[in-house]
Amino acid sequence: MSLPKRVLLFVMAIAYVLAGVNHFIDVDFYRPMMPPYLSLHDELIYLSGVAEIVLGIGVLIPQLRVVSAWGLIALLIAIFPANMHIALNNVPLGGAAEGFGVLNWVRLPFQVLFAAWAWWYTRPDDAPRSP
Repeated sequence: MSLPKRVLLFVMAIAYVLAGVNHFIDVDFYRPMMPPYLSLHDELIYLSGVAEIVLGIGVLIPQLRVVSAWGLIALLIAIFPANMHIALNNVPLGGAAEGFGVLNWVRLPFQVLFAAWAWWYTRPDDAPRSP
């Protein structure tokens, strides 16, 4: 694995583990993100936190890297409705009085970027490049 790919792997892993831990430290931050049509909000917050921690650690273990990367992609897909809920309803986060407006929409494409980042680690290191 190239040095840049290895460094970015650690950055990704640390980011997911820290985000997952934050689900337990600051549950109140995540509650407004939960669409009203879902039940068991706190349980889903904790579950997604556990998933982020486990999958973040998993990508660092060579034998688990591919399945963990696919798990991160699945997690990003699973939480996308919450991100849409935030954008559609301009949900205020982090104790803000109002939502972030257009920035809620700007952040949605980053979910695709994060999925592509994880997907990079599902590919063999010596995969041939397309012309």
